[in-house]
Amino acid sequence: MSSFNRRIFLVGPPAIAAAALLSGCGFTPAYGPSGSAVRLRNAVEVSEPSGRAGYLMTRELEDRLGRASDPRYQLAYGIEVSESAVAISRLNLITRYNMLGNVTYSLSDVATGEVLTSGKVDNFTSFAASDTTVATEAARRAAVQRIVVILADQLVARLVAASDTFDT
Repeated sequence: MSSFNRRIFLVGPPAIAAAALLSGCGFTPAYGPSGSAVRLRNAVEVSEPSGRAGYLMTRELEDRLGRASDPRYQLAYGIEVSESAVAISRLNLITRYNMLGNVTYSLSDVATGEVLTSGKVDNFTSFAASDTTVATEAARRAAVQRIVVILADQLVARLVAASDTFDT
């Protein structure tokens, strides 16, 4: 009786062939020294926030992209966060909410004003309602923070993917 030995697969001929294929395809990590994300680091001026969700979004974006002292790009965005009831108890009380969020954005060149990329990202998270107002409000605020982090990650991923097409 024989069994599959995964160590042979991980270090054997298939792994060597995969490494050879990847090295010959021109694959470069986005966050590597010569990756496409480098041109966005400390080069994007994020628009002024509006409201709590906007403040959190600006903070998250500046954390990921850096704060630009001499910006090459201007990122304008609009964020919308809403909630909807998704679970109702037998007593007709809402016990769970979905926090829905979407961001429309456009990245433009500061020098020319040309829009380099634009789009929309959306996602959701949820939170539980409690018997106390304070606990429910704390859960709501935490859900807003989570949805903003999710949306910021999606937005930065889209910008990094599109930055490969920007002229340097």
